Amino acid sequence: MSAARGRRRGAPPPRGGGGARTPARGGGGQQRRAGSTNRSRSGRGPADREQSARPQSRPRGLGGDHVEGRQAVRELLRAGKRRVHEVLICEDAHSAATLAEIVDLAGDRRVPLREVTRRKLDEAALTAAPQGVIAKAAAVQPAPLEELAKPKGNAPPLVVATDGVTDPGNLGAILRTAEVAGATGVVLTSHRSANLTPAAVKAAAGAIEYLPIALVGGLPAALAKLRDGGLWAIGLDGHAPDGLESLRVGDEPLVLVLGAEGRGLSTLVERRCDQVVSIPVLGRIESLNVAAAAAVALFDIARARGQQPG
Repeated sequence: MSAARGRRRGAPPPRGGGGARTPARGGGGQQRRAGSTNRSRSGRGPADREQSARPQSRPRGLGGDHVEGRQAVRELLRAGKRRVHEVLICEDAHSAATLAEIVDLAGDRRVPLREVTRRKLDEAALTAAPQGVIAKAAAVQPAPLEELAKPKGNAPPLVVATDGVTDPGNLGAILRTAEVAGATGVVLTSHRSANLTPAAVKAAAGAIEYLPIALVGGLPAALAKLRDGGLWAIGLDGHAPDGLESLRVGDEPLVLVLGAEGRGLSTLVERRCDQVVSIPVLGRIESLNVAAAAAVALFDIARARGQQPG
């Protein structure tokens, strides 16, 4: 990985109207790099019923009203930011510490708690493994785009934007990493993108309760607005000749744009980026999947900012 982690990277790349020129793709002898281009095969398989058992239905807005998984339900109740209509819990699973905490939290919040058989729970589940608990809650409300561009404490804004990320597991992992890495928010698009499906909510492990999420019609226009607000737009794409170590604005206000599984950044989105970078790889596989690439880039940026836990 980058030998320049944690140090200041010099002068920012120059900006131009409508987006700075980005490095040309391709070229013989170019080092293979990792970005956000390959879909993770390990995330497929028995995966989620919502993907394999029936066609995808897209609720209006962000979704997130059906919550499965112990961590996701626990953080839903801990945060107390959304109305929780009901919690279903498996009658033979109370010995688990996390589930016992969920029971206590539901009591404290005066949330209806219903014990059901494992069969009933599985029938209500929309993922392959609900982990003994399901909650029904109010949907997640989108945040205004400008709210994401506000500093978080003493750190400059760090926004994550997804360009056509359609796999719910990848989206959930990105949301979880973004929250842990101190991002100020995430931008999702209302088309060609996964929303907060049960699988994504479960993979996010509670991050959606704390992370502002904006929903936009088009990402190029949203990036233009964020750039006008003083943020640098940095694309992450496995085809980019420049490595992550060449990023010179990691300690400044920025939006990190993640390309879709397979095709990477779209042409219009790439044109709105001030710089496009990739993650150098040392092995034979050409790239990381989008969620893993996001984790590498976000924590590299956190180190460049000198951010410390706490």
